[in-house]
Amino acid sequence: MTEGLNAAGLYRLMTWLSPSYPVGAFSYSHGLEFVVEQETVTDAAGLRSWLTDLLMLGSGRNDAILFRHAFEAAEDPAALAQVAALAAAFAASSERQLETAAQGRAFAMATADAWPCPALDCLKAAWQGPLVYPVVVGVAAAGHGLPLRASLHAFLHGFAANLVSAGVRLVPLGQSDGQRVTAALEPAIAETVEAALDASLEDLGGAAVLADLAAMKHETQYTRLFRS
Repeated sequence: MTEGLNAAGLYRLMTWLSPSYPVGAFSYSHGLEFVVEQETVTDAAGLRSWLTDLLMLGSGRNDAILFRHAFEAAEDPAALAQVAALAAAFAASSERQLETAAQGRAFAMATADAWPCPALDCLKAAWQGPLVYPVVVGVAAAGHGLPLRASLHAFLHGFAANLVSAGVRLVPLGQSDGQRVTAALEPAIAETVEAALDASLEDLGGAAVLADLAAMKHETQYTRLFRS
């Protein structure tokens, strides 16, 4: 264990960010379905490149920044409401908004039932708008006394792993290719964590424009397996 992450904390992170946790993450592709249909992503190398950019330049980076600030504001209702409101307004498309809000709401319900903590109650009292996924997970991690760096690392791993799984199904790729992509994303996740730990809310933004456009175009895609 490192940085204060004990066995109980590791157990919580593994549970909350497991594919089996009932947030419905498997039903979202984050726009990946569109770029596969357009043959922008056609193999494991393309998937790795696409997800690296998402993590370091796009929504993965922004979610990491929002997670970190929600974590740090978990005991300050005014600051927490500010982060939650900004996060709710920051989605690049209606499907991205659906993706993050639906998962956030589901995570809040499941966690409040099985893993309650005062920080989640504080979030619900401070903000009555959409509960965005990185904000809710960040608040839960803080409320359970988990270390920020480890929690953020686990969150981004879950983000990437879900999209690798979507890519394996969509391209399609073999399971071995999927694991190679997951392994190759380790440095990008580590860099994104470290960058988020030093970023202010004013640093939100990105350069993954094609990913944002793909999320918008997915809304009108004729045949779809995923909700985003």
